[in-house]
Amino acid sequence: MNKFVFIFGVLLIVFAISCSNSAQKINDQPEPKTVNLVEQEPKPILNPEGQTIATRFDLPEGYERISIEENSYAEYLRTLPLKADGTEVKYYDGSIKSNNSIYSAVVNMDLDARDLQQCADAVMRLRGEYLFEQKRFDDIHFNYLSDRKPRYFKTLSGGKTTYKAFRKYMIQIFSYANTSSLHDEMQPVADMRDMQIGDILIQKGNPYGHAVIVVDMAENKSTGELICLYAQSYMPAQDTQILLNPNDRDLLVWYPVKKGTINTPEWTFVSSDLRRFKDE
Repeated sequence: MNKFVFIFGVLLIVFAISCSNSAQKINDQPEPKTVNLVEQEPKPILNPEGQTIATRFDLPEGYERISIEENSYAEYLRTLPLKADGTEVKYYDGSIKSNNSIYSAVVNMDLDARDLQQCADAVMRLRGEYLFEQKRFDDIHFNYLSDRKPRYFKTLSGGKTTYKAFRKYMIQIFSYANTSSLHDEMQPVADMRDMQIGDILIQKGNPYGHAVIVVDMAENKSTGELICLYAQSYMPAQDTQILLNPNDRDLLVWYPVKKGTINTPEWTFVSSDLRRFKDE
């Protein structure tokens, strides 16, 4: 064999081995890690097993429920019992109200078989039930539309303080009071930031108005932002329901507390519609 050919062959073999080892080193390098960019699901707010407002509805991330006093009206509303998740709202005659993205839960409170307990009436019923439960019988009063003067429970009941007498009194109130009379007997809340549980968004309307009640509130401790829950009845008379937020599905039932327009599923309010019972 020619010496030159032999040397050339050896060089080719060395080069081939070198290239093979180099390629192996490249292939042995770990593959770059891929980053999962899937968005994190928002924290679920609905707890189907919860039996009250406080236990049925959790909070968005970063929020805490505002502190309230024991035995207060705020505590009464926050702990209102709810019917089983998925229960439909019924009208006074037993027929079903279709849930076209209107409500998330139904308050577990009986309804008279007559077309009386509508929007303002449901607000007065909640207020009256709380005062009756606290045995504050002298504080149970609401104004009639006719003369804008209060009618007291103990006066109309002849001094009786039984629950049967209370329900009879409330039926009289439902018959002779409405959003207009309730609006005028309440005091305005000038700043939405001063909202309290138990406050009401209410419009007199012509010929009809509407009212929804604040039944819970929470605050973001980092930003100071407030959110709230609204409940309503409507026309014709129907179960009181916890309203969905039509503007933000992630918040489900929570509404930002801010100045301006408040869009609820069946009515539009403005922040200047906020009012409060005078003895709160």
